[in-house]
Amino acid sequence: MQRKIGGPVELPRITTLRGLLGLSPVAVFMVTYLVVSLVIGDFYKMPLSVAIVIASMWGLLIYTNGGGLGARIETFSRAAAHPNILYMVWIFILAGAFAALAKEIGAIDATVELTMRFFPARFIVPGLFIASCFISLSIGTSVGTVVALAPLAAEMAGMGGGSVAFYVAVVLGGAFFGDNLSFISDTTIAATRSQGCKMADKFKANLWLAVPAAVVTLVIYVMLSEGASQPVVTGSHSPWLVLPYLVVLVMAACGVNVMIVLISGIAAAILLGVTGGYSIISLFGAMGTGIDSMGDLIIVTLLASGMLGIIKAAGGIQYLLQCLSARVNGKRGAQGCIAVLVALVNLCTANNTVAIITVGGIARDIGERYGVDPRKSASLLDSCSCVVQCLIPYGAQTLLATSLAGIPPVAPFVYLYYPWALAVMVALSIVFMFPRRFG
Repeated sequence: MQRKIGGPVELPRITTLRGLLGLSPVAVFMVTYLVVSLVIGDFYKMPLSVAIVIASMWGLLIYTNGGGLGARIETFSRAAAHPNILYMVWIFILAGAFAALAKEIGAIDATVELTMRFFPARFIVPGLFIASCFISLSIGTSVGTVVALAPLAAEMAGMGGGSVAFYVAVVLGGAFFGDNLSFISDTTIAATRSQGCKMADKFKANLWLAVPAAVVTLVIYVMLSEGASQPVVTGSHSPWLVLPYLVVLVMAACGVNVMIVLISGIAAAILLGVTGGYSIISLFGAMGTGIDSMGDLIIVTLLASGMLGIIKAAGGIQYLLQCLSARVNGKRGAQGCIAVLVALVNLCTANNTVAIITVGGIARDIGERYGVDPRKSASLLDSCSCVVQCLIPYGAQTLLATSLAGIPPVAPFVYLYYPWALAVMVALSIVFMFPRRFG
């Protein structure tokens, strides 16, 4: 018998003042980053790390029930040093090393040249989206998909004269398609266990949302690619240099752990580099440069995790659950409440799995009270968390993809068609109560 995640619990009442104060670091971050960027008319000038530092300092200031400053910093640090966060840091380090090493030996250029030479220009963007969907569906992780494809996407954009932010957005959309549907995704596991339904049933319910959204997105990419001119490939890199990326892509598609995938890719790149005349010191130097380039990403990840830990400890998350769950009316209202709950908690935690686990118990209570099928509530939890996680510029996947591509975290936002299409499908499924057998 499976153990349920986030079973029914009675949460302590949070006053409005305390709840709003607990959530205020998110507002401070939004004002500092988004509003300031809008005022100055440039989203590239306000560093994300500075906005999170300011919001984190505000969080430490308002968390008065956390004890003295030392105790508050300890709460912040425990959240920042959570094993899941440090695991992500390891992935960032290895991803930076692999990307720089592959660039140094010419593996990225060789892979892109091969793609550009054999694929018509109008198929490159749709093909990139399909590849991203397939890999993420196979490995069950959007992060692993981003690691495999983001550097290639950036290089393809450069060679084809396209927007790097657009190509990165294509990869992100496909990555979250598979993350939402895959049987081995941690979000699928959390959603189904918390709602007490089978993975296969949740998969069937999700198909009605994710597949139409992906088809609409693919059609958009096909239309945008019409009339694209074929880039002139002038490079003459050895086809053998594609090997590190083949290793990464094949192992990823086989569901191998992303850290093992990256280590294997690094080993293959070093082997090719040494046999190609590179000194081992120069290869290590490239790896060091790649690791250094992940510095901002790692800092932002640690700061954001600590800040979100303060928000949770200050009662902000509990206040959200308390307010929204008290305003449910009817089956449609119950489904809407579940969708909004997980979306808002994801906005505050920047982690779709954590958001699902946090909301899972109360979502099951709401579903049982108003007759929502557990398969539908599991589908809503997974889909809505993926929508928000894909759209926020401080989510791990966006931060990693944009760091590997060398663009600001907010740059892909205007090109993220898939999460908006998925959001529309979620809304339609609630309004029109489909699929009927899962309503």
